[in-house]
Amino acid sequence: MTLLQHELADFTVNAYQNDAFHEVTKADVLGHWSVFFFYPADFTFVCPTELEDLSAKYEDFKAIGCEIYSVSCDTHFVHKAWHDANEKIAKIQYPMLADPTGALARDLDTYNEELGQAERGDFIVNPEGKVVAYEVISSNVGRNADELLRRVQASQFVYEHGDQVCPAKWEPGDDTIEPTLDLVGQL
Repeated sequence: MTLLQHELADFTVNAYQNDAFHEVTKADVLGHWSVFFFYPADFTFVCPTELEDLSAKYEDFKAIGCEIYSVSCDTHFVHKAWHDANEKIAKIQYPMLADPTGALARDLDTYNEELGQAERGDFIVNPEGKVVAYEVISSNVGRNADELLRRVQASQFVYEHGDQVCPAKWEPGDDTIEPTLDLVGQL
């Protein structure tokens, strides 16, 4: 079963962001692009490297109208403690969502019941709240924020230009392809 075009279920979670706690709901993510970036747990090993990488690209994501939501099954209190204790995490300005019940992780099928943790998954969600791209990988392999940004940009392009597709390694400004019968077998 695929999660493509899966619409996020209604949710309300606590978040830690900019030295404050606040709630994030499904209504908050509608109307703009979002990346839900799941990771297994705070105070671990690969996770801080990924979250720091995302933090370094946060302004690039914001510039294209995309909010980043990092998500683990820790509480918002644990997010704050990690933020206060780790120089990599202290750089984060995007919302760190707390999913201690695993509701978001289960909705996006990245919850590991045996471990009680989210798997390492990222989900690109369009302004209607639907998943348009996702990846779930082994918990011992980190992801690349540059590639995730490129996938958001490509997803935005095809969302706006439904008659065109983006070839491999497409970057904004590169040529796209307009699928036609004449191109079958020619590429």
